[in-house]
Amino acid sequence: MISDTGLRPVSEFKRMATVLMAVVLPFLCHSCSGHGKQFGAAITNRDSASVMTTVGVDMLISEDGRLKYHVTAPEWMVFDQMKPPYYSLEKGIHLEIYNENMEVEATLVADTAYYLNNSKLWELKGHVHSQNMNGDEFDTPHMYVNNRSDKVYSDDSITIRQPNRMLKGVGFESNGNMTEYFIRHSQGVFPIEDVQPDSIPSAEEEPTEESDTESEE
Repeated sequence: MISDTGLRPVSEFKRMATVLMAVVLPFLCHSCSGHGKQFGAAITNRDSASVMTTVGVDMLISEDGRLKYHVTAPEWMVFDQMKPPYYSLEKGIHLEIYNENMEVEATLVADTAYYLNNSKLWELKGHVHSQNMNGDEFDTPHMYVNNRSDKVYSDDSITIRQPNRMLKGVGFESNGNMTEYFIRHSQGVFPIEDVQPDSIPSAEEEPTEESDTESEE
């Protein structure tokens, strides 16, 4: 009798649990499947997610078997699933460009930088400041460094400071080490000291009267 009275409540409980599972389980599965679609899409979509983030970057980059760049940056993110794939350095960059003799021929600093792997193109944005081995300084909000064509260029405003004068304009192009360059649309040449016309072959404009007055003052 003890076994009969003891087993009867257990048997009834099993039947009740079975009925309850049959009623509740379809609703749970439907709810889970709805949430699963949204949650799964957010996790498995790697197109817009970086696959690697490195903090405190100090990296040497080689191109065609020789040292080409020295990069320092607070953060480096890799987006290899994007089309095209690229590296993102959105917290700033300090970039040194080396020549074949392992000498630094130009330095560039920018607020943000992107490197496109396929086209081997650096895009620098924000306050972009660069300097070549002759001491000429370049300031622009947007600059490209194309390693494939060995060209540096910008379609934006540009200010170039040379030892004795300052050039302003919109758009410029130069060789890879930024020693041979020209401004596409010049807005003037402003002397800083006594100007020697043949000192910089890339600037053909003569100083304006307004700039001469400012220089004398």
